[in-house]
Amino acid sequence: MDSSTFSSISRGSFSSSTLGDSSELDANLTLSDRLKAFKTSQFDPDAYVTSKCHTMNEKEIRHLCSYLVDLKKASAEEMRKSVYANYAAFIRTSREISDLEGQLLSMRNLLSSQAGFVHSLAEGVRLDSMSSDQEDSTSEDTSKENRELSKMENWLGEFLDTLEVLLAEKRVEQALAALDEGEKIVEEANQRQALNPSSLLSLQAAITEQRQKLADQLAETMSQHSIRGVELRSAVLALKKLGDGSRAHTLLLSSHQQRLETGIRSLRSPSALCGGAYTTTFSQLVFSTIAQAAGDSLVAFGEEPAYTSELVTWAVKQTETLAFHLKRHVLVSSVASGGLRVAAECVQVCLGHCSLLEARGLALSSVLLRLFRPFIEQALGTSLKRIEQSSAALAAADDWSLVYPAGTRPLCSTMSIGNVNACQPKLSSSAHKFNSMVQDFLEDVGPLESLQMDGLTLEGVLQVFNSYVNLLINALPGSMENEKLEGFGNKIVRMAEKEAQQIALLANASLLADEILPRAALRLLPFQQSNRTMETPKRTPSERQNRVPEQREWKRRLLRSVDRLRDSFCRQHALDLIFTEDGDSRLCAHMYTSMDLNSDEPEWFPSQIFQELYARLTRIASIATDMFVGRERFATVLLIRLLETVILWLSNDQNFWEEIEAGHQPLGPLGLQQFYLDMEFVMLFSSQGRYLSRNLHQVIKDIIGRAMQALDATGIDPDRVLPEDDWFAEVAQIAIKMLTGKANFGNVERVTSPTSSSIYSHGSNLE
Repeated sequence: MDSSTFSSISRGSFSSSTLGDSSELDANLTLSDRLKAFKTSQFDPDAYVTSKCHTMNEKEIRHLCSYLVDLKKASAEEMRKSVYANYAAFIRTSREISDLEGQLLSMRNLLSSQAGFVHSLAEGVRLDSMSSDQEDSTSEDTSKENRELSKMENWLGEFLDTLEVLLAEKRVEQALAALDEGEKIVEEANQRQALNPSSLLSLQAAITEQRQKLADQLAETMSQHSIRGVELRSAVLALKKLGDGSRAHTLLLSSHQQRLETGIRSLRSPSALCGGAYTTTFSQLVFSTIAQAAGDSLVAFGEEPAYTSELVTWAVKQTETLAFHLKRHVLVSSVASGGLRVAAECVQVCLGHCSLLEARGLALSSVLLRLFRPFIEQALGTSLKRIEQSSAALAAADDWSLVYPAGTRPLCSTMSIGNVNACQPKLSSSAHKFNSMVQDFLEDVGPLESLQMDGLTLEGVLQVFNSYVNLLINALPGSMENEKLEGFGNKIVRMAEKEAQQIALLANASLLADEILPRAALRLLPFQQSNRTMETPKRTPSERQNRVPEQREWKRRLLRSVDRLRDSFCRQHALDLIFTEDGDSRLCAHMYTSMDLNSDEPEWFPSQIFQELYARLTRIASIATDMFVGRERFATVLLIRLLETVILWLSNDQNFWEEIEAGHQPLGPLGLQQFYLDMEFVMLFSSQGRYLSRNLHQVIKDIIGRAMQALDATGIDPDRVLPEDDWFAEVAQIAIKMLTGKANFGNVERVTSPTSSSIYSHGSNLE
């Protein structure tokens, strides 16, 4: 992809019409493609920014800035990965270069030897036909050369003796100075041609031999356990001056490696120290050694890439050793026992020490996170499994009565009801314990923000909450036969026999999902973590904004689990209402079609099943009002769902409508009137109770219309045989007052006909 294409796409990413295209660009382009536009020689930063910002408003400019910052971070991450990926190649190349330098030096010495040999041959074949003057001159030159050679041989002997003494006494600085002086003398003799080639080569070989002997002596000194500090750095610098920098750096790291291994062996066993103390001591030892090695390397070698690469590779190896020991002696046992807090503290301590090295250019946090993450994930899973198992055990003994947490103080008169409920949730015993375990779990996970495991943590909490909701569903009577819940088919759960206990199940789930768990999950957000250390890397503003939709979606998933429990509750109550213990339906077509077979006009009153429906909804509403203080909306939704479950069952019952519409005994005028009265009764009491939804109202209207069509199909006009709507409303209102005990009908006739004047007497005598 060329730069013009990238520019056009980038302009589209931040156009005023579409602000979401940047995510599509990121998804379709690799990092190298996204950076290609910035690598061209014609790239002008000012022109680029001007072209992007010319037609943008403030919001789009902020989006562009956020995009560029993310691109910069991705580029830096790509560069870091590239450097890490090529460390081994850097070290191998540097060592090969050092070997090549040695080979070149050997070749130079060999060439010098060959040149001397050729020169000697040339001198040996000179003609003896020179004049006597020339012979005298040659004799004088030879005598002079012999004197200089004798003088040089004497100096060489003294020089070698002096070096032997300096090396024996380990006077490194003086030995280096002597070798430098010898190099200068050799160079001067070579320039003046004061020595013949064989003597010159002998002198060079002697100096090289002494130099190598000094280098070996320094290497042996650096290998000793007792050397450290200034003495170690001096030896490294001396070996570097001798031209063996690669060997000096390797020996420097080896010396620190020996010190680290000695320190590890001197540590007390993990069994003698608690996990936190052992982790702190071990981590401090490793990272302080790495810091000292980095300091010594910087002093001796600066920031040369080859040595820096070797240092980083060595530091990564030591970090891996640290992680291996901690996993073996601390994390394995803590993970097996579900000790998430110990594992979290272990990671935090190591990251804290590791962050101190970032000032020296050693970013080892990613190495630690990569090594520790699998164990932390395992610890998370173990802790969540323990919460799940403990909840199941507690549910087997829960009496499903709502109480405040143990040890809470009496309610303060100055506190509002909402604040009291938030601080002191009223739950059953198993729900209190579940809440306590989840709170402890989130508190342990909180310090692990650098691992970016909040998504995995929230998913785990959602999983254990779903498991707890499954337990609550199993506690509903009849649920064990009707529900096939994965993993919980054989769990022993104490039954919630009473309606108050069953509504307490809903109170547990709704309060946990709607308030307690979302509020506890806020501590995973960066700005909610008050105990964050300065070393923990902070999230960008865009990352913090992205967390809010994630938490909202997580809360919606919690509430969907509550919906499962509520649907099970409503289904169980609807089935209990509609069917008898023998399995016979109490809401059948026969109760309406048989009314026209009687010659006597019936006493108009809602059918028995709808009277029981009204009584049950009234009881549930009363109980829910007491349990859902401050959360009346949930109680209302519960009543709506329960009533909808019954009416929708009636609407979808094919057997019922087949008998109504095409049965042996068709629906007659009296049956239709009773059906109409039952539906009007349902609409009236649900409207008065404020749990008549629009959907339910429409469903009732539809099934009334369907019943009227069934009568119309028999040739009878429903509008001619049915009384006015006011009659149905008035009879339904009288029924409600009678069922609630708020009416007095001591001196009135019973209602037998829509045209009876007694209906008005009823209305006049209502109290």
